[in-house]
Amino acid sequence: MYEQVSHSLLNDILIRLKPEINETELRHFYTRLGANFYAIYSLFQILYGNRDDFEDQAFRLVETLALKYIERSAKLKLNDLDREKNHNWFLSEKWVGMALYTDGFAMNLQGLKNKVTYFQELGINMIHIMPILQCPEGKSDGGYAVSDFRHVDQRIGSNEDLAELSEELQKQEILLTLDVVVNHTSSEHEWAYKACAGDKTYQDYYYVFDNREIPDMFEQTMPEIFPETSPGNFTWNDEMQKWVMTVFNDFQWDLNYSNPAVLIEMIDIILHWANRGADIIRLDAVAFLWKKIGSTCQNEREAHLLLQLMKDCCQVTAPGVLFIAEAIVAPSEIIKYFGEDAINAKECEIAYNATYMALLWDAVATHNAQLLYQGLKSLPDKLERATWLNYIRCHDDIGLGFDDNDIVAVGYNPRQHRKFLIDYYTGNFEGSSARGLSFGSNQKTGDVRISGSLASLVGLESAIEANDEQQIDFAIKRILLLHNLILSFGGIPLLYYGDEIGTLNDCHYLDDEHKAHDSRWAHRPNFDWDKADKRHIPGSIEHRIFTGLKKMIAIRKEIPAFADFNNRELIPLENPNLFAFTRFNLSRPSGRVLVVCNFDASPQYLDLSNHSIKAILGYGQIRDLYTGDTPAMFKQQLVIPPFQFYWLSDQF
Repeated sequence: MYEQVSHSLLNDILIRLKPEINETELRHFYTRLGANFYAIYSLFQILYGNRDDFEDQAFRLVETLALKYIERSAKLKLNDLDREKNHNWFLSEKWVGMALYTDGFAMNLQGLKNKVTYFQELGINMIHIMPILQCPEGKSDGGYAVSDFRHVDQRIGSNEDLAELSEELQKQEILLTLDVVVNHTSSEHEWAYKACAGDKTYQDYYYVFDNREIPDMFEQTMPEIFPETSPGNFTWNDEMQKWVMTVFNDFQWDLNYSNPAVLIEMIDIILHWANRGADIIRLDAVAFLWKKIGSTCQNEREAHLLLQLMKDCCQVTAPGVLFIAEAIVAPSEIIKYFGEDAINAKECEIAYNATYMALLWDAVATHNAQLLYQGLKSLPDKLERATWLNYIRCHDDIGLGFDDNDIVAVGYNPRQHRKFLIDYYTGNFEGSSARGLSFGSNQKTGDVRISGSLASLVGLESAIEANDEQQIDFAIKRILLLHNLILSFGGIPLLYYGDEIGTLNDCHYLDDEHKAHDSRWAHRPNFDWDKADKRHIPGSIEHRIFTGLKKMIAIRKEIPAFADFNNRELIPLENPNLFAFTRFNLSRPSGRVLVVCNFDASPQYLDLSNHSIKAILGYGQIRDLYTGDTPAMFKQQLVIPPFQFYWLSDQF
């Protein structure tokens, strides 16, 4: 859009650029800059237009984008052009991801490069490497307390090692996802050191205060993220003799985005890693980016404007790169991180479907899909050019963040139901086979979250200890049932390393003084490659899980209806133990797939005379696309065995 004020400023900025920038081939850069600059200017003006240095800061921003474009390799620029032409490329059913810790999975980046064949064997073609940047030992928060945003932590390798890994992944057509922690730095970052030394420029990079007057105003409405280990949101710094905002931990200093220099620094860092081969950048803790007295300091409008600005800037320099929003917030807020009032994602193309994850765990505990159905029915459709990251397990805890109104709608008391779930997964409910651990207990609110590996939470650990073959079988079926629900639902399924071989809780973290206080390390294990080798032994637990997932992934990639174009419809069922939805191929109306899941330990029956079911499957013979078989029928009812799922179609 042409607008005189913004384009007059752009002309002034371009005149000021260094000669070596203007002499470089920038045709595509200028085309994109011209197309996006009005949006960039408008957002920048809303956030920083009242500053005396507004024009100088705008110049710095454009100069940063130009320099990073010049730095971008010819190969990556060609990739950008290809993805601009096929702009829905990431909505395909072909993508299946895995999240992992480099050191936990393969010791280091070189080791990870040597394990690429493992991903290919399973069918994984997107790798999310958990944070790999330099962090202080013992005060790293699992990699999220970054002390140097531009260098790989030497304990797992070097920038050169990452370049080699990136090149290998590109050859094998595997996407690389890297983290950029945008909300805070380590207290041992260079900026923090300069702030401690009295440099006002860098003190303005953070929220620092001489006394408790303003911090106390913030505390009145800000929740505590880690009440057990890091109560409050501010830490006293002896060297500065000032209070610093530290929302997550006392060694993680929150960045002050009301200072445009901070935004420009972080955009430069995002593009730095985009230029080193990242196909997707995961932006950590985006809900916390803007702080405002009198609010929770989460999900503020300005945080969304910052993300829109980051996205627009990336579209100019590296348009082939996608953003993931790490925003584990209320269901009504999550959807906003795609960008409201739009068709294309204005903020992040991908967001974690934390609501779906939590609802799946509810269905497992209750053997009942009513809340799962109700919660998903209440979740708005995503934007057309955006997608969910669907996951069962991740590196973090499990929070029960579904909506109280949905809990009430299915007949539960919200407080009592959450207590049941916590008791169930921590093994404090009679009859529970789960072996989870509590995390983040807040005595003020009663909130508790859950740690533990997928296999231990669904009962595999307790079944193995009891040597109970039926319960082992049920646990394996639950693992496959849950994976079916992230592979068929729409979006990018994200597996968590170790789940594919049934990894149990790892309690070695208790021997490490830096980790013993944090139960999440129970599900951040060192990958057991001897256990993984058992995936080749027929009949073993590892073989049954791995081969089941491998087959499921391969079949998913051949079903166009599993692409993500808002082509899903939930099916209301009278049987509360069952959950069903249909997926359809927009280019081929007859190419429908009915997904049916049984969360109960007893066989359940689906009435095929149901009008909705008839409309999907018609009257012909049906087949399960996963097994290739015709499912068992009894008196016009489909029989679904315990913890079983079907991908049903009459088109084969």
